[in-house]
Amino acid sequence: MALVTDSMQTDPQFGRAGAGKLRTFFRALVGSGLALLATPALAQGDPAPPPGCTGTPTATWVTVIAENLRNSDGLLAMTLYADDSRRFLVKHGSLSVGRVKVQPGGTTRGCIFLPEPGVYAIALYHDENGDTKFNRSMIGLPVEGWGFTNNPPTLMGLPSFSSVRLNVPRTGLVTRIKMKYP
Repeated sequence: MALVTDSMQTDPQFGRAGAGKLRTFFRALVGSGLALLATPALAQGDPAPPPGCTGTPTATWVTVIAENLRNSDGLLAMTLYADDSRRFLVKHGSLSVGRVKVQPGGTTRGCIFLPEPGVYAIALYHDENGDTKFNRSMIGLPVEGWGFTNNPPTLMGLPSFSSVRLNVPRTGLVTRIKMKYP
């Protein structure tokens, strides 16, 4: 439900049992027709998220426009990171990973739900073969395209966390990311 996020499941205040009870409560609201009162986006008059928005539904989302895709094969993977440099690009360090089919014409639009307004980082990769992995060559170099929020230079290696931080003060923000290829 809109008010039960992944962070509630790991927060000691809620615990797994508490999150389950909240989920049950909000499911009952949906069944009674009172769910509109419990959805912050609707209560504040914010726009509805685009169809196909990925992640756990919340009242906050960001639209991602990936530009310069070299073909329309496969999927665009969108990885969301919290404002924590120690978890950026680390295995199991992301908040969520969403995937959308790549669209013809070199530009693909996707949407990611965020836990709440705040600072995040988004990393993209063009999963051309659709195997849900960021493929690398025998010597470890990328063979598929990538991109990051704020479009930092990546010629000398991975970008710093500070260069990819994106402030999302409200729902509906649009960010454009230019894809790069080896």
